[in-house]
Amino acid sequence: MKKPVLVIGHLNPDTDSICSAIAYAYLKEKLGVNAIPARAGKINPETQFVLDYFKVPAPVLVNDLYPRLGDIKVRETPSVLPETTLHEVGKIFAEQNLRAVPVVEETGKLAGMIAVKDLAMRYYNEMSIHDLHEAGVYYKSILTALDGKLFCGDLEKKFCGKIKIGASDVNTISASLGKQDLVIIGDRVEAQLAALRVGAAGLILTRDTKVEAEVLELAEKMGALIISTPHDTYKTARLINQSVPVQFLMTKDVVSFTNADLLAVVQAKMSATDYICYPVIEKGKYIGTVDQQSIMGHPRREVILVDHNERSQAVEGVDEAKILEIIDHHRLGGLTTSAPIYIRQEPVGSTATIVANLIFHRGVELEPKIAGVLMSAIVSDTLLFRSPTATPLDKETALKLATIAGIEDVEDYAMKLLRHGDVISTMSPADLVRNDIKEFDFGEQKVGVAQINIMDREYAKTKYPELQSALQALKKEDGYDFALLLVTDILGQASDLLVAGEPQSILISAFGEKTEEGFYYLPGCLSRKKQVIPPLTEVFR
Repeated sequence: MKKPVLVIGHLNPDTDSICSAIAYAYLKEKLGVNAIPARAGKINPETQFVLDYFKVPAPVLVNDLYPRLGDIKVRETPSVLPETTLHEVGKIFAEQNLRAVPVVEETGKLAGMIAVKDLAMRYYNEMSIHDLHEAGVYYKSILTALDGKLFCGDLEKKFCGKIKIGASDVNTISASLGKQDLVIIGDRVEAQLAALRVGAAGLILTRDTKVEAEVLELAEKMGALIISTPHDTYKTARLINQSVPVQFLMTKDVVSFTNADLLAVVQAKMSATDYICYPVIEKGKYIGTVDQQSIMGHPRREVILVDHNERSQAVEGVDEAKILEIIDHHRLGGLTTSAPIYIRQEPVGSTATIVANLIFHRGVELEPKIAGVLMSAIVSDTLLFRSPTATPLDKETALKLATIAGIEDVEDYAMKLLRHGDVISTMSPADLVRNDIKEFDFGEQKVGVAQINIMDREYAKTKYPELQSALQALKKEDGYDFALLLVTDILGQASDLLVAGEPQSILISAFGEKTEEGFYYLPGCLSRKKQVIPPLTEVFR
């Protein structure tokens, strides 16, 4: 079955990224597309409040989009038990046109692999039938391999002696036999009796030889085995080798894979080993096989990107995926596609505004809970329409969605929502600087810009020394030239900008001089997208 299309937002997702993914996947499902919402990071407290309020499950977590073995169909190759004979395996190879099969224990655990070449090597370097006992062969396996008929004896016994050919005279046969030996013999009754009298374990009679009453009587008395086979002595000696269980010849050190293995790793291991096929294991049990041909031209994971269009902000491995659509409200980024795709990009305050109006336009009935998460995303991204990114369409759309969702007092709900976004007192400095960070490439400069919202600026300022240290560590760990943290005071409608990186003198033209406390105070600045990124673009141009 084809995997569903993933609708996914940016790394370190905010409320708009999560809720837009949920709602756009909802729209695609209503339009007949098998789509599911996904996320590229953990849920922040604000978003969790929204999901809990409207009882909407969180999107599935996707850590990367690299193709994995689970993305292709595994061949359901039949397996055999370790005690299966070479005779039975040979039939499977011939009847099903296979060149190798896994050897699997009754528990489902992989024991090894048996291939046509293993059988070929056995016959090329044919083991003496005198040493057959080393393989742990049961009498019942010998009977099957010889297409034989049982006259007497216990088929559940394991063969412990040697195979002898009774072609000599009676005296020689008597002198050469051991008590655990089996004798391949023809219709010479005296020789048959002689073998039994010296304690042979049994007789294998060739060419459907008739069993005389006195021979059968003596065999039963001695507890010996008598098997009749339609084959001549030469063929019998050859076929008896096929009674060997596969565990005696199988390859035990097998290269196997799981559905979670990256296809790139699978391909590399296949190239290094070049086996016929490879078993696939899931939860410790065999589920099928793959070969080099089966992973060639594998389908790429199909994705729809929402709330971003830059590679640096996308889930890892996005270049390995097939991008179908982009729904966004940011600047054009650096993503490229191999074919034309649908792009809906508008200068509004929230991606959720675009998604909501797409739903309205298509005439799709909007469930109250989906309307609720969309409305919440708009409120969050526009800071209740206070952000300079907010447009009349954002407000109009949010109020329409609120009606559908049953939210009568939008401002009261918005304050509850935004307070949950004030996480400065509940998260560590290291988590705060990564909570909502986006990466930008300005020419040769790699810059990370994070943003947190606060409701109490004076309290937040007491945390700035710790946040500054965490920002320095972030810059070093992630290899940024500059790392910035925008601390946005929603009620005061201003932001403080903390910066790690040198020389900071180049930032003066963008943000002015630092305050005495060591940060940039930006009155009226609420939007990273509209009030921070554009001046940075000019600075690093």
